[in-house]
Amino acid sequence: MKTKHFFLFAILSAFVIVSSCKKDDDPQPTPTAGFTVSKDTAAVDEIIQFTNTSANATSFVWSFGDGNSSTEPSPQKSYATSNVFVVTLSATGSGGTELITKNIRVLPFTSYTVVDESNIVSGVPVQFANDSKGATSYEWSFGDPGNTTSTEQNPTFTYAAGGTYNVTLKANGGGGQGVYTKSITVAQGADVKELFYIEYNAALIRKLALDGSGTVTDVLDLTGKGGAGMAYDAAADKIYFSDFEVIPEGKIWRMNSDGSGLEAIVTGLTDPYGIALDTDAGKVYWVDDIGNVSRANLDGTNQEIGIVNITDGLMRAIALDLDNDKMYFYEVNFENLYMANLDGSNPVVIVPGVYGYGILVDAVNDKLYFEDQNSATLIRSNLDGTGQIVIDANGTRMYGMAIDYTDNKIYWSGRDSGELVRANLDGTSPEVLKSGLDSPRGIIIKQ
Repeated sequence: MKTKHFFLFAILSAFVIVSSCKKDDDPQPTPTAGFTVSKDTAAVDEIIQFTNTSANATSFVWSFGDGNSSTEPSPQKSYATSNVFVVTLSATGSGGTELITKNIRVLPFTSYTVVDESNIVSGVPVQFANDSKGATSYEWSFGDPGNTTSTEQNPTFTYAAGGTYNVTLKANGGGGQGVYTKSITVAQGADVKELFYIEYNAALIRKLALDGSGTVTDVLDLTGKGGAGMAYDAAADKIYFSDFEVIPEGKIWRMNSDGSGLEAIVTGLTDPYGIALDTDAGKVYWVDDIGNVSRANLDGTNQEIGIVNITDGLMRAIALDLDNDKMYFYEVNFENLYMANLDGSNPVVIVPGVYGYGILVDAVNDKLYFEDQNSATLIRSNLDGTGQIVIDANGTRMYGMAIDYTDNKIYWSGRDSGELVRANLDGTSPEVLKSGLDSPRGIIIKQ
């Protein structure tokens, strides 16, 4: 009997041992790591949902590529900077650990507001407030006819006319570029005429309101720059001016009329003086101190240096007669006033024995204005130089002249007198608009 019991016990023990060994030898399932994202391209501070699809795992560690981590199964996450981040999920189970990675691209959050947006009017600077996050540089496009741009963080821009404009901000970061566009409505402002002028010794471009208030506003600091010529592209609301301060690195500059968007469009010149524009043909003309009349496209490309060259000449002023395809320019070494075709061909002296710093074409009345330092006068003549009449005998050097046809007035700057003066087109009823200026040079009228 004892033998029988022992035999049964032995069989049962063997079964238990075999069963135990079989359980210990079963392989554990290997985890499979996986996840999806609500978006793989997001903006700074935008919430991303990470959804865990792993199998055979009981614990998880997320690494988001920005120094932060989580042990939640399916966390949410936003990024404070723009970059491309490598997100890693580590899924662990009884059968081990598996990793999976995905890239998340984070663009700058891009947005802006307009200060006092409901009261924007033409002629008044508009302040743009940049609300972007995570960006290192910016590109603004103001939607104006001149396609003006800026790389400032919080720029200002003045619209020349009322209308609706699409303003685009591009914000650049390590992860790419964010873009934000919205329309702004600009009401037509009051038509206040402004006289812009270079005040050379003050190193400033300033503007004088012609509404009788006498208000003067600084437009651009000219420190390190200095010149005599100024011209205006009304359609694009751009001001051009010459700069002969550094020899031989003279320049032609272009800017918006509010002083923003300053750019050197022509460089490497020798003492550029007067400048003039043919906006219909897309050309800027200038004269220099080595006898050249030159021109280029309005953006400075396609330069044509010396379409006229006077050997040993010293050029000081230029004016264009676009109705008759003519140009006029002053050469002061040999003291001659020239006329030529706009392409520089057929230059001829129309008034010999004169020299000065300012010329103006009155295309409406077919008249030419020029100042002569030999006689210390301002002269009006026919376009061929005949029929000369003295309209001012103040004797000051006049670098800048402009005509306002709405009032039939001529304006000029007096370098030596330190004055801005206005008179009838025949020189009668002169009035000093501003005195005490420190060497005023080129002028333009914006209206």
